[in-house]
Amino acid sequence: MGLVWDQVLLVFRKEVKDNLRDRRTLMAALLYPLLGPVLVVGILVVMGSSLRKDAEKTLEVPVVGAENAPSLIQFISQQDVEVLEPPEDPVEAVRSGELDVVLVIPEDYGEKFNTGRPAKVELIVDDSRDSSRLEVRRLEGLLNSYSRQIGSLRLMARGVNPTIARALAVQHRDLATDQSQGARILGMAPYFIVLSIFMGGLYLAIDTTAGERERGSLEPLLITPVSRGGLVSGKALATLLFTLAALVETLIAFAVILNYVPIERYLGIRIGMSGKALWLIFLISFPMALPATALQMLIASLTRSFKEAQNYLAVLPLVPAIPGMLLAFLPVKPKLWMMLVPTYGQQILISRALRDEPISGLHLATSIGASLAVGLLVLIVVGK
Repeated sequence: MGLVWDQVLLVFRKEVKDNLRDRRTLMAALLYPLLGPVLVVGILVVMGSSLRKDAEKTLEVPVVGAENAPSLIQFISQQDVEVLEPPEDPVEAVRSGELDVVLVIPEDYGEKFNTGRPAKVELIVDDSRDSSRLEVRRLEGLLNSYSRQIGSLRLMARGVNPTIARALAVQHRDLATDQSQGARILGMAPYFIVLSIFMGGLYLAIDTTAGERERGSLEPLLITPVSRGGLVSGKALATLLFTLAALVETLIAFAVILNYVPIERYLGIRIGMSGKALWLIFLISFPMALPATALQMLIASLTRSFKEAQNYLAVLPLVPAIPGMLLAFLPVKPKLWMMLVPTYGQQILISRALRDEPISGLHLATSIGASLAVGLLVLIVVGK
Protein backbone atom coordinates (compact mmCIF):
# COMPACT_ATOMS: atom_id res chain seq x y z
CA MET A 1 0.00 0.00 0.00
CA GLY A 2 2.82 2.38 0.93
CA LEU A 3 4.61 1.63 -2.37
CA VAL A 4 1.46 2.37 -4.41
CA TRP A 5 0.94 5.64 -2.56
CA ASP A 6 4.56 6.62 -3.19
CA GLN A 7 4.02 5.95 -6.89
CA VAL A 8 0.86 8.09 -6.89
CA LEU A 9 2.67 10.98 -5.21
CA LEU A 10 5.59 10.65 -7.62
CA VAL A 11 3.31 10.98 -10.65
CA PHE A 12 1.33 13.73 -8.91
CA ARG A 13 4.43 15.87 -8.25
CA LYS A 14 5.67 15.36 -11.79
CA GLU A 15 2.37 16.48 -13.37
CA VAL A 16 1.98 19.48 -11.06
CA LYS A 17 5.51 20.70 -11.81
CA ASP A 18 4.99 20.30 -15.55
CA ASN A 19 1.74 22.26 -15.42
CA LEU A 20 3.25 25.05 -13.30
CA ARG A 21 6.06 25.46 -15.84
CA ASP A 22 3.55 26.06 -18.66
CA ARG A 23 2.83 29.72 -17.89
CA ARG A 24 0.30 30.20 -20.70
CA THR A 25 -1.84 27.24 -19.66
CA LEU A 26 -1.53 28.23 -16.00
CA MET A 27 -2.73 31.78 -16.69
CA ALA A 28 -5.69 30.46 -18.69
CA ALA A 29 -6.62 28.11 -15.83
CA LEU A 30 -6.49 31.03 -13.37
CA LEU A 31 -8.45 33.47 -15.54
CA TYR A 32 -11.33 31.22 -16.65
CA PRO A 33 -12.82 30.87 -13.13
CA LEU A 34 -13.07 34.66 -12.83
CA LEU A 35 -15.17 35.04 -15.98
CA GLY A 36 -18.36 33.68 -14.41
CA PRO A 37 -18.53 36.01 -11.36
CA VAL A 38 -17.48 39.06 -13.37
CA LEU A 39 -19.98 38.27 -16.14
CA VAL A 40 -22.89 37.67 -13.73
CA VAL A 41 -22.28 40.86 -11.77
CA GLY A 42 -21.69 42.85 -14.96
CA ILE A 43 -25.05 41.70 -16.35
CA LEU A 44 -26.79 42.57 -13.07
CA VAL A 45 -25.26 46.06 -12.96
CA VAL A 46 -26.13 46.85 -16.59
CA MET A 47 -29.62 45.36 -16.28
CA GLY A 48 -30.28 47.12 -12.95
CA SER A 49 -29.11 50.48 -14.29
CA SER A 50 -31.31 50.12 -17.37
CA LEU A 51 -34.41 49.12 -15.37
CA ARG A 52 -33.91 51.94 -12.89
CA LYS A 53 -33.57 54.53 -15.65
CA ASP A 54 -36.70 53.20 -17.36
CA ALA A 55 -38.66 53.28 -14.10
CA GLU A 56 -37.59 56.83 -13.22
CA LYS A 57 -38.00 58.49 -16.60
CA THR A 58 -41.22 60.19 -17.70
CA LEU A 59 -43.49 57.79 -19.59
CA GLU A 60 -44.22 59.11 -23.07
CA VAL A 61 -47.52 57.84 -24.52
CA PRO A 62 -48.87 58.78 -27.96
CA VAL A 63 -52.67 58.89 -27.72
CA VAL A 64 -55.11 58.56 -30.60
CA GLY A 65 -58.41 60.31 -29.78
CA ALA A 66 -57.21 62.10 -26.64
CA GLU A 67 -60.06 64.61 -27.05
CA ASN A 68 -62.57 61.78 -26.50
CA ALA A 69 -61.50 61.21 -22.85
CA PRO A 70 -60.34 64.49 -21.25
CA SER A 71 -60.69 63.20 -17.66
CA LEU A 72 -58.62 60.08 -18.40
CA ILE A 73 -55.93 62.16 -20.11
CA GLN A 74 -55.84 64.53 -17.14
CA PHE A 75 -55.49 61.60 -14.74
CA ILE A 76 -52.55 59.93 -16.50
CA SER A 77 -50.88 63.32 -17.09
CA GLN A 78 -50.75 63.77 -13.31
CA GLN A 79 -48.90 60.42 -12.96
CA ASP A 80 -45.63 61.45 -14.62
CA VAL A 81 -46.93 60.66 -18.11
CA GLU A 82 -46.39 62.90 -21.11
CA VAL A 83 -49.20 62.63 -23.66
CA LEU A 84 -47.88 62.92 -27.22
CA GLU A 85 -49.47 63.40 -30.60
CA PRO A 86 -50.11 60.05 -32.34
CA PRO A 87 -48.18 58.98 -35.46
CA GLU A 88 -49.89 58.73 -38.81
CA ASP A 89 -49.78 54.92 -38.70
CA PRO A 90 -49.76 53.73 -35.04
CA VAL A 91 -49.65 50.03 -35.95
CA GLU A 92 -46.61 50.40 -38.19
CA ALA A 93 -44.85 52.65 -35.64
CA VAL A 94 -45.16 49.96 -32.95
CA ARG A 95 -44.34 47.10 -35.32
CA SER A 96 -41.13 48.81 -36.48
CA GLY A 97 -40.02 49.53 -32.91
CA GLU A 98 -40.26 53.30 -33.30
CA LEU A 99 -42.78 53.40 -30.42
CA ASP A 100 -43.30 51.03 -27.47
CA VAL A 101 -47.04 51.58 -27.01
CA VAL A 102 -49.88 53.66 -28.45
CA LEU A 103 -53.15 54.33 -26.58
CA VAL A 104 -56.26 54.45 -28.79
CA ILE A 105 -59.48 56.02 -27.42
CA PRO A 106 -62.45 55.43 -29.78
CA GLU A 107 -65.05 58.09 -30.59
CA ASP A 108 -67.83 56.30 -28.66
CA TYR A 109 -65.78 56.35 -25.44
CA GLY A 110 -67.59 59.39 -24.01
CA GLU A 111 -71.08 58.02 -24.76
CA LYS A 112 -70.39 54.68 -23.03
CA PHE A 113 -68.54 56.34 -20.15
CA ASN A 114 -71.38 58.79 -19.41
CA THR A 115 -74.03 56.05 -19.48
CA GLY A 116 -72.10 53.87 -17.01
CA ARG A 117 -71.16 51.20 -19.51
CA PRO A 118 -67.57 49.84 -19.89
CA ALA A 119 -65.74 52.30 -22.13
CA LYS A 120 -63.30 50.54 -24.40
CA VAL A 121 -59.69 51.71 -24.87
CA GLU A 122 -57.03 49.91 -26.89
CA LEU A 123 -53.29 49.50 -26.35
CA ILE A 124 -51.26 48.82 -29.48
CA VAL A 125 -48.20 46.87 -28.33
CA ASP A 126 -45.72 44.22 -29.47
CA ASP A 127 -45.48 41.63 -26.67
CA SER A 128 -42.47 39.98 -28.29
CA ARG A 129 -40.32 43.08 -27.63
CA ASP A 130 -38.83 42.89 -24.12
CA SER A 131 -37.72 46.53 -24.14
CA SER A 132 -41.33 47.76 -24.16
CA ARG A 133 -42.74 45.60 -21.34
CA LEU A 134 -41.98 48.04 -18.52
CA GLU A 135 -43.70 50.96 -20.30
CA VAL A 136 -46.72 48.80 -21.17
CA ARG A 137 -47.08 47.57 -17.58
CA ARG A 138 -46.85 51.12 -16.21
CA LEU A 139 -49.57 52.32 -18.56
CA GLU A 140 -51.80 49.30 -17.87
CA GLY A 141 -51.42 49.91 -14.14
CA LEU A 142 -52.49 53.55 -14.53
CA LEU A 143 -55.53 52.59 -16.63
CA ASN A 144 -56.59 49.95 -14.09
CA SER A 145 -56.15 52.47 -11.27
CA TYR A 146 -58.33 54.99 -13.09
CA SER A 147 -60.95 52.31 -13.74
CA ARG A 148 -61.10 51.35 -10.03
CA GLN A 149 -61.31 55.01 -9.00
CA ILE A 150 -64.20 55.77 -11.36
CA GLY A 151 -65.99 52.57 -10.31
CA SER A 152 -65.78 53.57 -6.65
CA LEU A 153 -67.09 57.09 -7.40
CA ARG A 154 -70.05 55.66 -9.30
CA LEU A 155 -71.00 53.43 -6.38
CA MET A 156 -70.68 56.32 -3.91
CA ALA A 157 -72.89 58.50 -6.14
CA ARG A 158 -75.60 55.86 -5.80
CA GLY A 159 -75.20 55.68 -2.05
CA VAL A 160 -73.39 52.34 -2.12
CA ASN A 161 -70.24 51.72 -0.12
CA PRO A 162 -67.50 50.79 -2.67
CA THR A 163 -66.09 48.17 -0.30
CA ILE A 164 -69.25 46.04 -0.83
CA ALA A 165 -67.92 45.15 -4.28
CA ARG A 166 -64.82 43.68 -2.65
CA ALA A 167 -65.73 40.22 -1.39
CA LEU A 168 -62.19 39.56 -0.20
CA ALA A 169 -59.45 41.72 1.24
CA VAL A 170 -56.29 39.84 0.31
CA GLN A 171 -53.18 40.75 2.28
CA HIS A 172 -49.69 39.60 1.37
CA ARG A 173 -47.16 38.66 4.01
CA ASP A 174 -43.92 38.66 2.06
CA LEU A 175 -41.30 36.47 3.74
CA ALA A 176 -38.69 37.13 1.08
CA THR A 177 -35.42 38.58 2.31
CA ASP A 178 -32.89 40.60 0.36
CA GLN A 179 -30.77 37.47 0.21
CA SER A 180 -33.54 35.27 -1.25
CA GLN A 181 -34.54 37.96 -3.75
CA GLY A 182 -30.89 38.39 -4.70
CA ALA A 183 -30.47 34.64 -5.17
CA ARG A 184 -33.39 34.68 -7.59
CA ILE A 185 -31.60 37.38 -9.58
CA LEU A 186 -28.38 35.33 -9.41
CA GLY A 187 -30.08 32.44 -11.19
CA MET A 188 -27.04 31.63 -13.37
CA ALA A 189 -24.50 31.71 -10.53
CA PRO A 190 -24.79 27.94 -9.74
CA TYR A 191 -24.10 27.13 -13.39
CA PHE A 192 -20.92 29.23 -13.45
CA ILE A 193 -19.75 27.62 -10.20
CA VAL A 194 -20.15 24.14 -11.67
CA LEU A 195 -18.68 25.32 -14.98
CA SER A 196 -15.47 26.36 -13.20
CA ILE A 197 -15.09 22.72 -12.13
CA PHE A 198 -15.27 21.58 -15.75
CA MET A 199 -12.75 24.22 -16.88
CA GLY A 200 -10.21 24.33 -14.02
CA GLY A 201 -8.32 21.12 -14.80
CA LEU A 202 -9.33 20.74 -18.44
CA TYR A 203 -5.96 21.50 -20.03
CA LEU A 204 -4.04 19.41 -17.51
CA ALA A 205 -6.38 16.43 -18.12
CA ILE A 206 -5.70 16.74 -21.85
CA ASP A 207 -1.97 17.26 -21.46
CA THR A 208 -1.45 14.28 -19.14
CA THR A 209 -3.20 11.91 -21.56
CA ALA A 210 -3.54 12.98 -25.21
CA GLY A 211 -0.68 15.46 -24.86
CA GLU A 212 1.78 12.86 -23.61
CA ARG A 213 0.60 10.39 -26.23
CA GLU A 214 1.20 13.00 -28.95
CA ARG A 215 4.68 13.81 -27.57
CA GLY A 216 5.52 10.10 -27.31
CA SER A 217 6.11 10.22 -23.55
CA LEU A 218 3.08 8.17 -22.47
CA GLU A 219 4.39 4.77 -23.65
CA PRO A 220 7.66 5.05 -21.67
CA LEU A 221 5.62 5.86 -18.55
CA LEU A 222 3.55 2.71 -19.01
CA ILE A 223 6.64 0.46 -18.98
CA THR A 224 8.05 2.01 -15.76
CA PRO A 225 7.60 0.17 -12.42
CA VAL A 226 4.70 2.51 -11.64
CA SER A 227 1.45 0.51 -11.76
CA ARG A 228 -1.30 1.59 -14.11
CA GLY A 229 -3.55 2.36 -11.14
CA GLY A 230 -0.85 4.52 -9.58
CA LEU A 231 -0.25 6.30 -12.88
CA VAL A 232 -3.95 7.10 -13.39
CA SER A 233 -4.42 8.07 -9.73
CA GLY A 234 -1.42 10.43 -9.79
CA LYS A 235 -2.56 12.14 -12.97
CA ALA A 236 -6.14 12.40 -11.66
CA LEU A 237 -4.92 13.80 -8.34
CA ALA A 238 -2.92 16.51 -10.10
CA THR A 239 -5.91 17.44 -12.27
CA LEU A 240 -8.13 17.45 -9.18
CA LEU A 241 -5.80 19.90 -7.48
CA PHE A 242 -6.17 22.48 -10.25
CA THR A 243 -9.90 21.79 -10.57
CA LEU A 244 -10.45 22.49 -6.88
CA ALA A 245 -8.22 25.57 -7.12
CA ALA A 246 -10.49 26.90 -9.87
CA LEU A 247 -13.56 26.18 -7.73
CA VAL A 248 -12.10 28.00 -4.73
CA GLU A 249 -11.10 30.93 -6.93
CA THR A 250 -14.62 31.20 -8.35
CA LEU A 251 -16.25 31.09 -4.91
CA ILE A 252 -13.88 33.70 -3.50
CA ALA A 253 -14.50 35.93 -6.53
CA PHE A 254 -18.28 35.65 -6.02
CA ALA A 255 -17.91 36.37 -2.29
CA VAL A 256 -15.68 39.42 -2.83
CA ILE A 257 -17.86 40.89 -5.58
CA LEU A 258 -21.19 40.27 -3.80
CA ASN A 259 -19.94 41.51 -0.42
CA TYR A 260 -17.93 44.55 -1.51
CA VAL A 261 -19.35 45.75 -4.85
CA PRO A 262 -22.33 48.11 -4.15
CA ILE A 263 -24.81 46.19 -6.30
CA GLU A 264 -27.72 47.62 -4.27
CA ARG A 265 -27.21 50.94 -6.07
CA TYR A 266 -28.38 49.30 -9.27
CA LEU A 267 -30.81 46.59 -8.07
CA GLY A 268 -32.24 48.24 -4.97
CA ILE A 269 -31.51 45.18 -2.79
CA ARG A 270 -28.44 44.04 -0.91
CA ILE A 271 -26.89 40.71 -1.95
CA GLY A 272 -24.10 39.06 0.00
CA MET A 273 -22.42 35.71 0.60
CA SER A 274 -21.68 34.74 4.19
CA GLY A 275 -18.77 32.57 5.27
CA LYS A 276 -21.25 29.80 6.13
CA ALA A 277 -22.80 29.91 2.65
CA LEU A 278 -19.34 29.96 1.07
CA TRP A 279 -18.26 26.84 2.96
CA LEU A 280 -21.57 25.07 2.27
CA ILE A 281 -21.37 25.75 -1.47
CA PHE A 282 -17.81 24.38 -1.51
CA LEU A 283 -19.00 21.25 0.33
CA ILE A 284 -21.78 20.82 -2.24
CA SER A 285 -19.55 21.45 -5.25
CA PHE A 286 -16.22 19.75 -4.59
CA PRO A 287 -17.45 16.14 -5.15
CA MET A 288 -18.26 17.15 -8.75
CA ALA A 289 -14.52 17.61 -9.34
CA LEU A 290 -13.96 13.84 -9.39
CA PRO A 291 -16.46 12.90 -12.17
CA ALA A 292 -15.46 16.02 -14.14
CA THR A 293 -11.79 15.05 -13.97
CA ALA A 294 -12.49 11.40 -14.74
CA LEU A 295 -14.66 12.24 -17.76
CA GLN A 296 -12.03 14.62 -19.12
CA MET A 297 -9.29 12.01 -18.75
CA LEU A 298 -11.47 9.28 -20.27
CA ILE A 299 -12.35 11.31 -23.37
CA ALA A 300 -8.83 12.66 -23.78
CA SER A 301 -7.27 9.20 -23.40
CA LEU A 302 -9.35 7.94 -26.33
CA THR A 303 -8.02 10.64 -28.68
CA ARG A 304 -4.74 10.71 -30.59
CA SER A 305 -3.73 14.37 -30.29
CA PHE A 306 -4.05 17.40 -28.02
CA LYS A 307 -6.13 19.27 -30.61
CA GLU A 308 -8.52 16.36 -31.11
CA ALA A 309 -9.03 16.10 -27.37
CA GLN A 310 -9.73 19.85 -27.19
CA ASN A 311 -12.39 19.54 -29.86
CA TYR A 312 -14.20 16.73 -28.05
CA LEU A 313 -13.88 18.21 -24.57
CA ALA A 314 -15.15 21.62 -25.71
CA VAL A 315 -18.63 20.07 -25.63
CA LEU A 316 -18.29 18.71 -22.08
CA PRO A 317 -19.00 22.05 -20.28
CA LEU A 318 -22.44 21.94 -21.95
CA VAL A 319 -23.33 19.07 -19.58
CA PRO A 320 -24.12 21.40 -16.64
CA ALA A 321 -25.56 24.06 -18.97
CA ILE A 322 -28.93 22.36 -19.52
CA PRO A 323 -29.92 22.02 -15.83
CA GLY A 324 -28.42 25.48 -15.25
CA MET A 325 -30.81 27.04 -17.75
CA LEU A 326 -33.75 25.07 -16.38
CA LEU A 327 -33.05 26.27 -12.85
CA ALA A 328 -32.66 29.87 -14.02
CA PHE A 329 -36.09 30.01 -15.67
CA LEU A 330 -38.21 27.24 -14.14
CA PRO A 331 -39.14 26.75 -10.45
CA VAL A 332 -37.89 23.38 -9.17
CA LYS A 333 -38.62 21.79 -5.80
CA PRO A 334 -35.72 19.57 -4.71
CA LYS A 335 -36.45 15.83 -4.59
CA LEU A 336 -34.22 12.96 -3.59
CA TRP A 337 -33.94 11.45 -7.09
CA MET A 338 -32.58 14.76 -8.40
CA MET A 339 -29.58 14.45 -6.10
CA LEU A 340 -28.55 11.31 -7.99
CA VAL A 341 -27.97 13.33 -11.18
CA PRO A 342 -24.48 14.91 -11.15
CA THR A 343 -24.46 18.70 -11.80
CA TYR A 344 -28.27 18.85 -11.53
CA GLY A 345 -28.45 18.08 -7.83
CA GLN A 346 -25.48 20.33 -7.09
CA GLN A 347 -27.02 23.33 -8.82
CA ILE A 348 -30.30 22.88 -6.93
CA LEU A 349 -28.46 22.75 -3.60
CA ILE A 350 -26.24 25.72 -4.50
CA SER A 351 -29.36 27.77 -5.28
CA ARG A 352 -30.77 26.94 -1.86
CA ALA A 353 -27.48 27.84 -0.19
CA LEU A 354 -27.44 31.21 -1.95
CA ARG A 355 -30.97 31.86 -0.65
CA ASP A 356 -29.97 30.90 2.92
CA GLU A 357 -32.58 28.12 2.86
CA PRO A 358 -32.18 24.90 4.88
CA ILE A 359 -30.65 21.96 3.02
CA SER A 360 -31.65 18.39 3.78
CA GLY A 361 -28.75 16.32 5.12
CA LEU A 362 -30.05 13.33 3.15
CA HIS A 363 -30.08 15.35 -0.07
CA LEU A 364 -26.54 16.61 0.55
CA ALA A 365 -25.20 13.14 1.39
CA THR A 366 -26.93 11.61 -1.66
CA SER A 367 -25.52 14.28 -3.95
CA ILE A 368 -21.98 13.82 -2.61
CA GLY A 369 -22.18 10.02 -2.69
CA ALA A 370 -23.60 9.87 -6.23
CA SER A 371 -20.93 12.21 -7.62
CA LEU A 372 -18.04 10.36 -5.95
CA ALA A 373 -19.42 6.98 -7.10
CA VAL A 374 -19.70 8.13 -10.71
CA GLY A 375 -16.21 9.63 -10.57
CA LEU A 376 -14.59 6.48 -9.17
CA LEU A 377 -16.39 4.30 -11.73
CA VAL A 378 -15.16 6.41 -14.64
CA LEU A 379 -11.61 6.45 -13.21
CA ILE A 380 -11.62 2.66 -13.16
CA VAL A 381 -12.60 2.73 -16.85
CA VAL A 382 -9.75 5.19 -17.52
CA GLY A 383 -7.30 2.76 -15.91
CA LYS A 384 -8.55 -0.09 -18.08
